[in-house]
Amino acid sequence: MPELKRLHADHAPAVLAFELANRTYFAASISDRGDDFFDQFTDRYNASLAEQEAGICAFYVLVAEDGSVLGRFNLYDLVDSTARLGYRVAQQVAGRGVATATVQELCRLAAARHGLRTLRAATSHDNVASQKVLTKAGFVPVGTAAPADLGGKSGTWYQRDLQP
Repeated sequence: MPELKRLHADHAPAVLAFELANRTYFAASISDRGDDFFDQFTDRYNASLAEQEAGICAFYVLVAEDGSVLGRFNLYDLVDSTARLGYRVAQQVAGRGVATATVQELCRLAAARHGLRTLRAATSHDNVASQKVLTKAGFVPVGTAAPADLGGKSGTWYQRDLQP
């Protein structure tokens, strides 16, 4: 059974493998991270861990029994009991309810562990799968997301108020 774990330095090789294995799949629905992301992976990863340590963000990975990463679920910009949610799941588990179940679990953790009351997430108009995940996980559309919010694509902001 996959387990949602807080991002740790030891996850770096599995996270990189996940990103590389799914790069083409992700690029079909969201903006590609670009070669610089992979060229500078170690520095970026360490910067993420530092942001997490500082309480600015909280990063999670969905880890399979074999130690491979099946998804990334992140809370960005934790300010005033609010954060932005971002997530991506491996192609091999897409369409099986994994993203929805894990987003729901992260919503519980966001309230219980991080004291958050509101989560926001943006998705592009053409990312129907992400729209379904958010809706099934209790998020509602709250406004237009600008291309600057979504790597050059237009979309919608979704929001979920969390129970304490």
